Amino acid sequence: MYTAVLNRIVSLSLLVVFVLHGSTALALAELKPTPLQAKTAVEIVEQLSKKHYRNQELNDDLSSRYFDDYLKALDPAKNYFLKADIAEFEKWRTKFDDGLKKGDLSYPFAIYNRYNERVEKRLTSIIDQLTDEEAKFDFTAKESIVIDWENAEWPATQAEADDLWRKRLKFNLLNLVLTGKTLEESKTTIQKRFSNQLRRLQQQDGEEAFSLMMNVLTMLYDPHTNYLSPRTSENFNINMALSLEGIGAVLQSEDEYTKVMRLVPAGPAAKQGDLKPADRIIAIGQGVDGEMVDVVGWRLDEVVDLIRGKKDTIVRLEVLPAKASPGNSKTISIKRETVKLEEQAAKKHVFEVASQDQRFKIGIIDIPTFYMDFEAYRKRDPNYKSTTRDVFNLLGELSKENVDGIIIDLRENGGGSLQEAASLTDLFVDPGPVVQIRQSNQVISRNYRSFSPAVYRGPIVILVDRLSASASEIFAGAIQDYGRGIVIGTQSFGKGTVQSMIPLVQGDLKITESKFYRISGDSTQHRGVVPDVILPSLIDMEEVGESSYDNALAWDRIHPAKHDKYFNIPALLPNINAEHKKRLKTDPDFIFLHDQMALAEENNAKKEISLHKETREKEQKELEERTLKMENRRRQAKGLEPYATYADIKDSDDAGADETNEKTDEEETADLRDSDPKEIDPENDPFLNEAGQVLVDFIVELKKNEKNKLANF
Repeated sequence: MYTAVLNRIVSLSLLVVFVLHGSTALALAELKPTPLQAKTAVEIVEQLSKKHYRNQELNDDLSSRYFDDYLKALDPAKNYFLKADIAEFEKWRTKFDDGLKKGDLSYPFAIYNRYNERVEKRLTSIIDQLTDEEAKFDFTAKESIVIDWENAEWPATQAEADDLWRKRLKFNLLNLVLTGKTLEESKTTIQKRFSNQLRRLQQQDGEEAFSLMMNVLTMLYDPHTNYLSPRTSENFNINMALSLEGIGAVLQSEDEYTKVMRLVPAGPAAKQGDLKPADRIIAIGQGVDGEMVDVVGWRLDEVVDLIRGKKDTIVRLEVLPAKASPGNSKTISIKRETVKLEEQAAKKHVFEVASQDQRFKIGIIDIPTFYMDFEAYRKRDPNYKSTTRDVFNLLGELSKENVDGIIIDLRENGGGSLQEAASLTDLFVDPGPVVQIRQSNQVISRNYRSFSPAVYRGPIVILVDRLSASASEIFAGAIQDYGRGIVIGTQSFGKGTVQSMIPLVQGDLKITESKFYRISGDSTQHRGVVPDVILPSLIDMEEVGESSYDNALAWDRIHPAKHDKYFNIPALLPNINAEHKKRLKTDPDFIFLHDQMALAEENNAKKEISLHKETREKEQKELEERTLKMENRRRQAKGLEPYATYADIKDSDDAGADETNEKTDEEETADLRDSDPKEIDPENDPFLNEAGQVLVDFIVELKKNEKNKLANF
């Protein structure tokens, strides 16, 4: 779970806004760099120069970018600094490179201390508004707040900053009022939220500041190169040892929120099913009825500490779903547990697909991750568990069932063992290369190969989505390059780099040292694998994926590796895609999905939000009515009874919630313990069902024209 720290540690800054009435704002101590931090900074600069894949000089240009990114890391929504502050800092814009090379951290620490000063002063003015009995919060005034943080400007005057904060306070209160809370209850919630943030501000130390400064530098090279402070390294090592109980989610900080990046396959959150990528966690509760602690603005490590806990205990998350309007949160109960290897194992299913007057038996192999029991393998255990060994057995079972073709489901498979990706490819192709790896010194290796004759030679379809990454992309890319099968889904994640750990005098450096390339010569970096047949997706590619990161290494090409081609897939795709598009236009589930995507895009396009209560209530009602119509069009097309009201939809989604609230921790734990990993269910999975339809079209096209078989396969 804590590996999320490695993705965007830039966001570890404290976003402090309000404070509980009666709290005393202590004078913050000025933070100063230590001699050990100075040595570590010099060492980081040297390692980046010598070993990073991107040959990039730390010069005035990079110093200027460091300056901009550092300010963004501290104050992403431009709430604290004034234009005068930025103008004053400009004199250092091109001097950070010289200072970092010498271990001189005076400039970044000066900016950090000014930030703390601005935050503390802002807290003082805000508490006056919250405690002033004559202060009114007028929700009848027709005004709005700009939420387009990317294009916001620093406040020019103190009066302008004060008005911005007046609106921010009103915005936070109105969001809570719209959930049914009274104004006084909303004020209490806000006060609790930000009094905790003040406490953390007062407790921060130089390690936090130094970690932020160094990660702004490392992430100028690429988003997966990170400085791990001693505290962060300890948590990283705990996670790598798999001794951590939690919910199985990779998190990152983004602005004031803790955001879900992906779910660990077969983990508690994935099995529970309600938590989704890009959801934002806003509160956490312990057990069935423990108090919900608001975590908006908390540091990532503190949020993680609340989510962690003893195995078989319950944690409740209040989340704001991706693209949801403010106030539309939901609460999810998840049982903490350790992910078991057997629960991540590949599994199979068989279903039938009709095409005209024929019926085809289709096999499915779901692969949640590329796993291998390395300890058993090192001990020469002949029965060690791995993806390839499990899939080999499943292929044998499917062969006995006389399937006409097989779908390999790699959705949400974030990767794993590179060795397993290569050996899995070996089951479907004859001997040949699988992946190319180029080091920072430009040396290219092709050591990961297929060595044995293919085990399965029938038609295959590879199903991917935006969360298919790394080893998944290597396998899917190899199948596509060999012309061995059809890739269907959405453009994959685009994680095509390799990292190693370097110990430092203080902490560790995780550094990108090499890059993956497909046998076609195309990099999997940034672009990922582009499917032959495209499926729609609610996952926003601007929010999730390598291309969403600043400074991600670019896509490029090297020379292809010599390899066979088994089928002339490009010749088959026009007919296959034509049939695919026809189905999407008439399938109720995909029509509904397109409607959801359009609604999400509209919501995402908003640059400001009304602070007028009646306007917001009207907007919410219109949204609910539109959602009801969308859902009922889908239900009626599928022969289901339509919902009478929007409340019926929520009641259906929250079925059993009332009963759950009456249960003890032990009863709720027992219920969740008995839940099985998500079963393969093509009938209720439109993506899997459509993959089956595409596979059948593939089979039909192959039978029509044997000349499309290019190799003796």
